[in-house]
Amino acid sequence: MPKIGEKLRELRGRRHLGVRELAVRSGISHSAISLIERDRMSPSVETLSAILDALGTTLTGFFSDLQSRLPHTPFYRADEFVEIGNVNSISYRMIGINHPNRQILMLHETYANGADTGDAFHHSAQEAGMVLKGSLEVTVGTHSRILNKGDGYYFDSRDPHRFKNIGAEPAEILSAVTPPTY
Repeated sequence: MPKIGEKLRELRGRRHLGVRELAVRSGISHSAISLIERDRMSPSVETLSAILDALGTTLTGFFSDLQSRLPHTPFYRADEFVEIGNVNSISYRMIGINHPNRQILMLHETYANGADTGDAFHHSAQEAGMVLKGSLEVTVGTHSRILNKGDGYYFDSRDPHRFKNIGAEPAEILSAVTPPTY
């Protein structure tokens, strides 16, 4: 996470506001604003929201702009994928974790023998994937199918769904979720 102080100081400067004037407008003490701008204090969401309101912006806009300034590359070596699952059961290796304003969750998934996501779950997104290796039973709502290498899926993630490796070897999927809510 980038430091927010510099960005706050920049916004305040563009509006030609002093720390004390921003304090009056936001209801946050000038000493707290000074500490936040020097990254010596982490503000609560409420405090940051009050400061941003006084600067005429929103939390969403502020963090979106801040995220877009992070260094990133369009290319990722396999060793740069970030593990967000469990390598011993269901591995979710994320591609592009530092891409600014990421609108898609791209995963290389590996399911150990017998691995199962458990009870069906749902979230607000769409999912698509292709089996690269092995066999998986995929259940979406009341529909269930065994998918093998080369088979794929695309569904509305608001429908309860689950994945289970039913094969004798680990199964691999390349998948995408948008927006990245999972």
